[in-house]
Amino acid sequence: MVDQSQRKTAAFQSIRFDHACFGCGDDNPIGLHLRFSTTNDGVRAAFTPEPAHQGFDGIVHGGIISTVLDEAMAWATTSAGVWTVTAEMSVRFRRPLSVGDSTTVTAEVTENRGRIVATAGELTRDRDGAVIASATATFVRVSDAIANQWESRYLDDGATNESSKAEPVAADDRSSARGESAP
Repeated sequence: MVDQSQRKTAAFQSIRFDHACFGCGDDNPIGLHLRFSTTNDGVRAAFTPEPAHQGFDGIVHGGIISTVLDEAMAWATTSAGVWTVTAEMSVRFRRPLSVGDSTTVTAEVTENRGRIVATAGELTRDRDGAVIASATATFVRVSDAIANQWESRYLDDGATNESSKAEPVAADDRSSARGESAP
């Protein structure tokens, strides 16, 4: 018999990427193409910013960093079996991120109070482990009808075309977040 956490992890591992989400969809040509995998505490993904992600010359725009953190925290709620939307988010920028610096974003659910889910996330530079930014957010659970619709759309039910499936990326994969070598 499969317990609830195994079922949630199995469902999370079957994420579809054939959609236009700016954070994780393959159908968005200017998207981030993030690929999340589960960890013991939540989720993680690799992200290497490109020149199109910069604000000041050579420095990644804070809005892009915020988006990476928001996306990670949202998938952390999903990996915990809860479909949510962001209600409030606070980001602390600790140091600038240069275009081309590979990073890892991690996120976890810190509290689940039923309708309200609290999360925390962190973006670290791979070469030295320096924290680029950290965030906390409050998410609100969506209705069962919307959750069912999103689960059908964003998780593979086993009946989708093989071309719309993607294998999960290993937690230690440092490949480009743009998806060149990602599934």
